[in-house]
Amino acid sequence: MPRVSEAELAASFVAACRAELNALKPGNVHIHAPGHGMDITHFERSAEAAAPHIAAVGDKVGVRILRAMQASFAVAGCNTNLGILLLCAPLAAAAQRDDSVPLQARLQDVLIDLDAEDTVAVYEAIRLANPGGLGSAAEQDVAESPTVGLIDAMAMAAERDRIAGAYVSGFSEIFDFGLPVFANAIEATGNPQLAITNLHMAFLSYFPDSHIARKYDVNLAEAIRLEALAMAPFWQQAGEANAFDKLLEFDASLKHRNINPGTTADFVVATLFAAILS
Repeated sequence: MPRVSEAELAASFVAACRAELNALKPGNVHIHAPGHGMDITHFERSAEAAAPHIAAVGDKVGVRILRAMQASFAVAGCNTNLGILLLCAPLAAAAQRDDSVPLQARLQDVLIDLDAEDTVAVYEAIRLANPGGLGSAAEQDVAESPTVGLIDAMAMAAERDRIAGAYVSGFSEIFDFGLPVFANAIEATGNPQLAITNLHMAFLSYFPDSHIARKYDVNLAEAIRLEALAMAPFWQQAGEANAFDKLLEFDASLKHRNINPGTTADFVVATLFAAILS
């Protein structure tokens, strides 16, 4: 039997999206500051519109992503959540499988089952979203009709895109890094919002953000990673007394430079979603 109903799963997805918006996440849109021409209402509307499609029992993963992207774009008028959908749709499908095994094991089965039909739908979703710095590829370019299964297509992009890499690694960044970091931060702070800030900064300081790398270059992505790492005293665990102000300054600095760590935000939402489902 599926572990959760469609309604429960849709509500869990919206809850993860809202929790991410309610925490300070330097460089991204959040409740404390807008950014990049958007505010939290764009993301709230997108989450609500996408949720039923992410949770649709019986739909293939690619179809869930495409329909959720279409619904999100219709209400927001721009790409607010492609990366979130790419990460959360397989997690949702896994949650609806027999829960006699852990979520991560169910996810592996979902990924194994992905095929060329999923690739066609995902490519259409990517073309609609038209994410920044998309560029082109020598093989299986999203502007063309794909001829391989989704895992093979993601493997070709994994070196330049962490979300593609997640499909190849079995979502190891979420299960082996994000979930332990979040659990430790919850235990240390007792405050979900502080824990989510901690999670965001941990991702940003450990992994160069591939959205920044695509839009600018890998050198800037690495420079921002080092900036985040240098601020560890202000975000690790409970942080210092003036941590919030320091992180707000970092947030303003990133936005002034038009730097949006979008991939980091995607992994934060997906980690929160996995935490709820687990």
